[in-house]
Amino acid sequence: MNCNNTELIELQDEIVNCAKCPRLRQHCNEIARVKRRAYLDWDYWGKPVPSFGDPNAEVLILGLAPGAHGANRTGRMFTGDKSGDFLYRAMYRAGFANQETSKDRADGLQLVNAWITAAGHCAPPDNRPANEELLNCRPYVLRELELLSRVKVVVVLGKIAFDTYLAARKSAGWKPVPAYFAHAAEYDFSPKLLCSYHPSQQNTSTGRLTQAMLDQIFRRATEMIRA
Repeated sequence: MNCNNTELIELQDEIVNCAKCPRLRQHCNEIARVKRRAYLDWDYWGKPVPSFGDPNAEVLILGLAPGAHGANRTGRMFTGDKSGDFLYRAMYRAGFANQETSKDRADGLQLVNAWITAAGHCAPPDNRPANEELLNCRPYVLRELELLSRVKVVVVLGKIAFDTYLAARKSAGWKPVPAYFAHAAEYDFSPKLLCSYHPSQQNTSTGRLTQAMLDQIFRRATEMIRA
């Protein structure tokens, strides 16, 4: 984790040791035990996956949850699956990452002016965390927003991330205003909010989200920072 902020490090340790959701802990442990045939030689992470990035980030990226054989295997958000291939390629092209690949958590990837977190930190069955499980993780998102004091733009990847972000802000006393999720929708909140479809394999394989569309999201994030 390229992070040198003590409170952020302590928060990530708290996330890794979280046991609030027994269903998710059981699921992640079972996935790590059984493994996928292609990864039988891997020592799966199998725990809640921490956030990571630049503690001075001006962009915060909020995803859904770790993939069962992606981040749940590697221990780093969006690492080891096709979602990460799309995301980090776009981030690299926009200058938010030092490389466009994400194979394992020791591959040298560093984020530049960006921080990645998620609505849920454990891989859920069928990629669908329950509402109460998202509620258990919400304080982590809120705490990161407090600690990452330089964030100017929040990029939400998908409707669940969008709802999680607005709910977290509301729980902290922010008065809600009308906002609706759509790809490339943006809102002049503080920090500013930018929406994207999630780079899930379902979205990218069907063309609902293309690489060019995701590239444009991060180019727009750069413009919003400068504005």
